[in-house]
Amino acid sequence: MAKKTLSKRYSGVLAHPTSFPSPYGIGDFGKGAYDFINFLTGAGQSLWQILPLGHTGYGDSPYQAFSAFAGQPLLISLMN
Repeated sequence: MAKKTLSKRYSGVLAHPTSFPSPYGIGDFGKGAYDFINFLTGAGQSLWQILPLGHTGYGDSPYQAFSAFAGQPLLISLMN
């Protein structure tokens, strides 16, 4: 049986941008996202996994978006 070589291992965190602090009620890809990326780097993490970013459809599920190509406009940062 051939010996399998292991490649580098990675670790990360699952966090949706809407969970970041923001003065507008939900987070976006502004300062909160940049702060989170800096935190991940400092903690030695390699990956940031996010849920789908589409405009939610019936039942507000991110997995039932109205379009596979349109993004959620509320995630655009107004501060940057």
